[in-house]
Amino acid sequence: MLDLVKVSPTGNAHEGSIVVEPLPQGYGLTLGNSLRRVLLASLPGAAITQVKINGVQHEYSTIKGVKEDAVELLLNLKRVRLKIEGDKPVKLEIDAKGPGEVKAKDIQIAGEAEIVNPELHLASLSDAKTKLNIEATAEQGVGFLPVESRRSLGIGTIPLDANFSPVLKVNYKVESTRVGQMTNFDKLTLLITTDGSITPAEAVKQAAKILEDYFQLLVEQRKQPIKDEKSKKPPKIDKNALVEELELSTRITNALRGAGVDTVAKLLETPKEDLVKLKNMGAKSISDIEEKLKDKDLI
Repeated sequence: MLDLVKVSPTGNAHEGSIVVEPLPQGYGLTLGNSLRRVLLASLPGAAITQVKINGVQHEYSTIKGVKEDAVELLLNLKRVRLKIEGDKPVKLEIDAKGPGEVKAKDIQIAGEAEIVNPELHLASLSDAKTKLNIEATAEQGVGFLPVESRRSLGIGTIPLDANFSPVLKVNYKVESTRVGQMTNFDKLTLLITTDGSITPAEAVKQAAKILEDYFQLLVEQRKQPIKDEKSKKPPKIDKNALVEELELSTRITNALRGAGVDTVAKLLETPKEDLVKLKNMGAKSISDIEEKLKDKDLI
C-alpha cells in the first residue's frame, strides 16, 4: 500500500519520499532494490544529443567573447532538462548577443517541448560584439547513450553523451514497523530526486508498472509447442497449378511438358503405364513423381 508521498524538508519540489508499509518481513529489501534499479535505468526521459555552435569545429575550441570554452559550454548544455511531447526529435536554437548571461530559458524550441530548469547558466558573453549562435537537437530515450555508440554527424556537429533518465538519485531504507501486537513487518522509505520533468510519485508509478509488465510475462507463461522441421509437410498446392510447382527434377518436368502434361490435374489423370512410355521417363522417375504428390497431399 502506498502510504505517503511528501516533499522533502529542503523544500525542493524535485525531491520526495515514498513510504510503503506495512510489508511482510524481507519485502522491504526486495521492493526497494528492484524499484531503485528500475528508477535509475529504465524510465524514459529527454536530453540534448547533438550540438552545432557557429564558428566552432570541435569541442576543444575557444569561443571569442565567451567566458566558457566549448567543453564547458557543452557540459552546461548536457545539464539542460526537458519534457518532450511525442517521439520525434526537437530542434533547439540559441541566438544571443552580449553582454550578459545566457540561460536555458533563452533556448528557442521548435516543437512540443518544455525546459524544466530555465534558470540554468549556459554561458557569459563579454561585450556587445559577442554573438552566440547554437543549434541543437533533443530526443527522447531511456538510460544512458554514449557518444561512441553513434556514427559521425559531420564536421561542426558535436554529439553529446545523453543521460535520458529523469531520476537523478534514489536511496532507500528499510525499518521495522508494527501492526497491532506484531512487530515483524517492514517499512520501506524511498528517497527520490528527479530532474523536474517528472515528480517522485509519478516516477515510482512508472517503475512499478515496468516491473508489473515483466512479472506478467511469468504469470501468463504458456508452453510453446516444439516445432519439428522434419515433420512439417510442404503446403498444399492447387490441382490446376503447373507441374513446376511440384519441384521435380528438370529432366522429369521437361519430359512431362513435352508430352503435354503441363498441369498437376493432367498429371493425376494420366495413367502410370502411359507415363512410363514417355521419353526420358523410367521407374525411378515415376517413383519420384508419386513421392512429390504424396508430400503435397495430392494422392
